[in-house]
Amino acid sequence: MKVLVVGGGAREHIIAKKLYESGGEIYAVAKNTNPGMIRISSDFGRLNETDIESVVSYAVKKDVDLAFIGPEAPLEAGLADALREKDIGVVGPNKKAAEIETSKAYMRRLMEEHDVKGRVRSRHFSSAEGIREYIDELLGNVVIKPVGLTGGKGVKVMGDQLSSLEEAVEYSLDIINTAYGGGEVVIEEKMVGEEFTVQAFCDGKNVYAMPAVQDHKRAFENDKGPNTGGMGSYSDSNFLLPFLHEKDYEDAIDILKHITPALYKDGREYRGIMYGQFMLTAEGPKVIEINARFGDPEVMNVLTVFDDDFLELSAAIADGKGFRPSFRKQATVCKYVVPEGYGIKPEANMPVEVDEGHIKKSGANVYYASVNEVDDRIFTTSSRAMGVVSSGENIFEAERKVEKALFGIHGKIFIRHDIAKMESIERKIQRMRDIRGE
Repeated sequence: MKVLVVGGGAREHIIAKKLYESGGEIYAVAKNTNPGMIRISSDFGRLNETDIESVVSYAVKKDVDLAFIGPEAPLEAGLADALREKDIGVVGPNKKAAEIETSKAYMRRLMEEHDVKGRVRSRHFSSAEGIREYIDELLGNVVIKPVGLTGGKGVKVMGDQLSSLEEAVEYSLDIINTAYGGGEVVIEEKMVGEEFTVQAFCDGKNVYAMPAVQDHKRAFENDKGPNTGGMGSYSDSNFLLPFLHEKDYEDAIDILKHITPALYKDGREYRGIMYGQFMLTAEGPKVIEINARFGDPEVMNVLTVFDDDFLELSAAIADGKGFRPSFRKQATVCKYVVPEGYGIKPEANMPVEVDEGHIKKSGANVYYASVNEVDDRIFTTSSRAMGVVSSGENIFEAERKVEKALFGIHGKIFIRHDIAKMESIERKIQRMRDIRGE
């Protein structure tokens, strides 16, 4: 089967690898020259993923049978719709269904209208009217978000990036006046707890959950610094997390299982990956956001222990047929290698030396992200460079393998080494015990 993979990050690299290992003939399009994807692709098209006409033309020319859309931007642009019009199967929701991610206002409204659990107090604004009053109503305990896509970097939280009512109002107006992320702003109550992710395969009606994962958005160790696209993540062998009870996991899955039929009732059949980002609070899981694709880096955790035919699963999703996946009961750890200054002023176009033999010998894999390969050399961009992931009987075994593997990567790079360390996880466990009053 000929499969088109759209996107050139580490997320798409591991998707392409899993499809290739399942017998797929890989074709890929991306705006960067991802070396890992090029090696396993029969052809690689250097295209902007949101150039719908060019991507569809490429897919038709290569006579692909199935397309797997990695990033959210082409979903928002309607790529899934355009490919389906050419009778190409697609893993990825259509434009209307993808609004569960591309419009935070729609997501909150859908949950409210269909009485989905895990809701928080929230309003969206397209003008200054009422903003100050609503922030006051929430006693200043707010999170400010652009309504549309911002690559995971547009959220500001009171007490972290915002220190006063005036700053919160000013940032809200900046979003509206600059049309950043859609020109509308969402103001939500601030939640206290630990963030976690549960992803699911959706075939239009059914939801098949994956292991829980915890991502680390902050750029620096001990969760300091600006938000990023994600610096690394881990999952546990029991599919939970050290601070997560089984009921919390089941409640999160239940929320996803209610969102899919809510979309269906709203005339938006959802075929693809659904990503639930949750905050575990004293009252249980609450929804931070719902995304319409695999998380990055979380995809590297779940697909590392995916224990089925990924091509068969992908085709079943595209056809709207049920397929119950299985996962190995192993823990995983992923750490991202990023250019120096990432999150503030990244050092772009810098060479990175990668000893893939050392990485493999360490029991890990490397997945290339926003890099370019030129004359057999790898160069950074301003975004994340590569994810290194491993599995083990427990989190700490997997983490040790990743740390050993990272000695095989050299250049002007930065890594958050504290991710999945015992001290970090113990702090999270104690924090949730304090929040729960246990």
